[in-house]
Amino acid sequence: MAGIGSFLAFEWPPLLRRIVLTLLLAFIAVRVVRATVRLLFGLADAGSRTSDETPTAIPVASETAQRFWFRRVSLIAGFLLFGWAVVSLMPSIGFSIDVARVVALLCGLGMLAIAIEIVWRRPGSAAFAVRQSLLTLYLIALWLAWVAGLLGVLWLGLYALLLPATVRGVGNVAQAFAGRAQRSGALGIMLNVLIVRGARAAVIGAAVAWLAYLWRIRAAALAGSETGALVISGLLNSIIVLLVADLLWQLAKALIAYRMELAPKEGSNADELARSGRLRTLLPIFRNVLAVFIAAVSVLTILSGLGVQIAPLIAGAGIFGVAIGFGSQTLVKDVLSGVFYMLDDAFRVGEYIQSGSYKGTVESFSLRSVRLRHHRGPIFTVPFGELGAIQNMSRDWVMDKMALSVTYDSDVDLARRLIKKIGQELAADPEFAADTIEPLKMQGVDSFGDSGIDLRLKLMTKPGTQFGIKRRAFMMIKKAFDENGIKIAVPTVHVEGGGDNAAAAQQLLKMKGAAS
Repeated sequence: MAGIGSFLAFEWPPLLRRIVLTLLLAFIAVRVVRATVRLLFGLADAGSRTSDETPTAIPVASETAQRFWFRRVSLIAGFLLFGWAVVSLMPSIGFSIDVARVVALLCGLGMLAIAIEIVWRRPGSAAFAVRQSLLTLYLIALWLAWVAGLLGVLWLGLYALLLPATVRGVGNVAQAFAGRAQRSGALGIMLNVLIVRGARAAVIGAAVAWLAYLWRIRAAALAGSETGALVISGLLNSIIVLLVADLLWQLAKALIAYRMELAPKEGSNADELARSGRLRTLLPIFRNVLAVFIAAVSVLTILSGLGVQIAPLIAGAGIFGVAIGFGSQTLVKDVLSGVFYMLDDAFRVGEYIQSGSYKGTVESFSLRSVRLRHHRGPIFTVPFGELGAIQNMSRDWVMDKMALSVTYDSDVDLARRLIKKIGQELAADPEFAADTIEPLKMQGVDSFGDSGIDLRLKLMTKPGTQFGIKRRAFMMIKKAFDENGIKIAVPTVHVEGGGDNAAAAQQLLKMKGAAS
């Protein structure tokens, strides 16, 4: 700042003013590059001091590596910027174009030497002679392309070499910045995605814009026709379209994942729980449909940018869709059946359903099928068109009815009182109280069986919890009946005969034995 102030405080001759201003701008640019590198390393060091619960996304380099990269980046920036300044000033001072080209070649050789030295001596990388040799040849080829004036080829080569690492580094810095803000909620998710993906998209977009600027005049010459220029321009625009599509998809995917992982609040009523389950059921299908929609729109936009008439394609796609519909009626039936199942809210993710011979817990959906996890482990992938009538065992409540048989000499009224007492104890038990809607009770005598009196019991609970309560109830009933002299009836066979009949039978058997 002091140098700029001193420069502006005096009147300088035009040539001297241009020389000083150009060199001063080069010096400021070098300082900006050095400050940027220091800032990146500072973010890495700050991220390394975070807790284990919030690890940094920036790979932390050692002090030796930091010094290595800081010096090399500073040298390359110095060769590039001061070399540009000196070469641009030499014709004004009186040097010939050939001398300026020689100086430019020397600066280029200096940057090439530093780049090759980085390839062979950079810290933290395994030494593979073949890979390093190939990288060295690649850098020499880029330098030769620059000497030959093939700037488009030069920038493409530089992008292929540096752009992936640059995008990854910028994404890591943006991720660290977004993590330090510690935003929460849907807005925080959107801002994090916008910061990280937006930073990466900005780098790629800037690279594409620079290529577009370089090829704006050379496109027709490179391709040899206006059609070639249109294709090159369309390809560059296609990259922008893909970046926007990726940003939209990442935003939608992050929001859907956040909403699916959002657990219901404590004390939520049944309607809120049902709405949460319905959203977790429908959101995966909506995500798949949205992905197909974004991909289709992106492809059509890219084709339009390349000069392809998309109206006939859309019309042809409609006709093709009709033909596919007739040829794949089963697929269409599955998709449409799934849509109507979702509209009817027939089942949700996490519910236990049964349809024909298929039963299990709903794990996930696709556009045409549902995945059911059987309680013994197997997974059924059932097309929607084959489900038919659905028995949902996870909605609202379950009424479990049980049968119990006692002997004819048992006190039925005492059994009723004991069962009612056991039901009240289970309803008051902290383990089962939250899941019990109506306690266990005896409805009465159902029938008189061959071996005992058949009693009917019933229990109303929340879905899926009736099994544990019923098992505990049977154990308590058995113990209470034993203590009060009530016997549980079992099938028995009683055989009895008179004495005369037995003697006659023995005599008959003896006669048969003697005859044989």
